[in-house]
Amino acid sequence: MDDEGREHTKRFTRKRDAEAWLDQTTADLVTGTYVQPAKKKILVRDLAEGWHGTKAELKPKTLEGYRGLLDTLVLPKWGGTPVGDVTHEGVQAWISEMRTSGVRDTKKGLSPSRTIQAYQVLRGVLDYAVKRRHLAVNPALGIDLPRKVVLERRYLTHRQVEDLAASMGEWRVLTLVLAYTGLRWGEAVALRARRIDLGRGRIEVSESVTRVGRELVEGPPKSHAHRSVPVPAFLVEELRPLLEKLGDDDLVFESPVGGYLTSWTYRSNFDVARPVAGMTPHDLRHTAASLAIQAGANVKAVQRMLGHATATLTLDRYGHLFDDDLDHLAANLGESRAYSLRTEREKRKVVPIRKTV
Repeated sequence: MDDEGREHTKRFTRKRDAEAWLDQTTADLVTGTYVQPAKKKILVRDLAEGWHGTKAELKPKTLEGYRGLLDTLVLPKWGGTPVGDVTHEGVQAWISEMRTSGVRDTKKGLSPSRTIQAYQVLRGVLDYAVKRRHLAVNPALGIDLPRKVVLERRYLTHRQVEDLAASMGEWRVLTLVLAYTGLRWGEAVALRARRIDLGRGRIEVSESVTRVGRELVEGPPKSHAHRSVPVPAFLVEELRPLLEKLGDDDLVFESPVGGYLTSWTYRSNFDVARPVAGMTPHDLRHTAASLAIQAGANVKAVQRMLGHATATLTLDRYGHLFDDDLDHLAANLGESRAYSLRTEREKRKVVPIRKTV
């Protein structure tokens, strides 16, 4: 009798085989790892559709990404496989196959990042299978994955930012906003006039634009986290005349033809003016982090400015920049010690004057 109260029988030619099967099945029932044989026969493609349907609350771009990974990498390999036949060894071999020969008869292997994304989708489908009691354990756990290539981050100086902005024509102010506030591209092009408080020197980040297929779709920022971003005084004055011409709901950085500004429209100028070969507009976000750290911002301040989910994420990406502060820290400690001792000595030199009556 299984965990749903149904009895199962099985015939054996040898008594020892029957006893072994009964012992194993009883143990599985006791530990809660028993899976009905029929449930193991469901195909991965059917479970994948069920898994994808549970993700409806995610952002459209994320859903589209999952759909693309399923259709191009996961289902061509695993779609027709009974879920009970997916093995740890098979998943590991699939990882190696994607890295060396790619997919669809191409000879070029996939990048580590793309390979890991495909693996994560399959693992999610198999996690769903475990929850639906089609599997006792996920065979995709403990897989050896390729190491991601860490892309070089480019940080501009104040002078380089100024020169770049001067070469960007009508996108001069947008370039300064990207370099000094750290807004993501989608957040910057979704920015409306009412979200900028010149009096407080703040930008309220509440919307972001992402490309879903051929459409630009507005939604919440990454991680659905709204945040308040500080704006330097000089940038407030750069924004002031721009906002005076706009209504509250107008886009601050609108496309020349109306609507959201696309990245390739901006890059038609940027790729010519950029001071470092290979630099992308996203490097302006890295620049904002670097300049903020140089100005004395701590980890939590940088995290809040950039909208990272945790300070750990900020340290993982920019921790090496804080190392540059160690020399300043040593100097500041020395100055603080000298000031404290000097103050104490001066206090001791002051002799109170007694009044005589």
